[in-house]
Amino acid sequence: MIDSHTHIYMEEFDTDRNDVITRAIKAGVHQMILPNVDAESIEPLHKAIAQYPQCHAAMGLHPTSVTADFRSQLSTIRSLFDSHHYCAVGEIGIDLYWDKTFRNEQCEAFATQIEWARQLGLPIIIHSREAFDTTLEVLQQFPKDSVRGVFHSFTGTALQVAEIREKVGDFYFGINGIVTFKNAHLEELVTAIGIERILLETDAPYLAPTPHRGKRNEPAYIPYMAARTAQILNTTIEEVDNATTHNTRTLFGI
Repeated sequence: MIDSHTHIYMEEFDTDRNDVITRAIKAGVHQMILPNVDAESIEPLHKAIAQYPQCHAAMGLHPTSVTADFRSQLSTIRSLFDSHHYCAVGEIGIDLYWDKTFRNEQCEAFATQIEWARQLGLPIIIHSREAFDTTLEVLQQFPKDSVRGVFHSFTGTALQVAEIREKVGDFYFGINGIVTFKNAHLEELVTAIGIERILLETDAPYLAPTPHRGKRNEPAYIPYMAARTAQILNTTIEEVDNATTHNTRTLFGI
């Protein structure tokens, strides 16, 4: 299995990162995608990638880190693509949940990084929270199917999946611990996405699945997401493992 979105380079893992990696491998999670957040997270991200061959880096500026100085941060981040290998541009997108102050700046930062991905031939990792329409508006600035990527931590509706496919292209969708929550009711969504476009993710340290809900999340918990996804799709965990591993490798080229 692959954890397609995890932040194990963050300080929450500083005391036991080796153990976290060991537990992941023991649980059958042999590769992990680590998306960047902002300029301050670059160093710990690079350090983790250098230390753990199981990890692959994505580089981008997270929407909640977009402030007045976002162009300076973008300049720093863009320069890294000339000297480092990344499997994606991410985590990028629009977040209007916490603060709408920099909405326009978020849109510009998102569009700029989408264009990087197009130029570099890389997929994008999209963060969209309380911003579905705005996210699509930015993506529609580019020709349909000219951008590929994943809507990470997607908890939208089946109708939104159809709208994404109609307006911007055949994206993948990240399914994480929320799928195991008793009141999440993501059955219709998971079915609409279909196994051929699902990626499994933790978004660690956030959103730990049941029965670890409320605690720190980690890649070793991916099997919980696989089991619940298999249950919804009336298939086996092995089939979900094979399909989502194939999907993740196809998208990120790992």
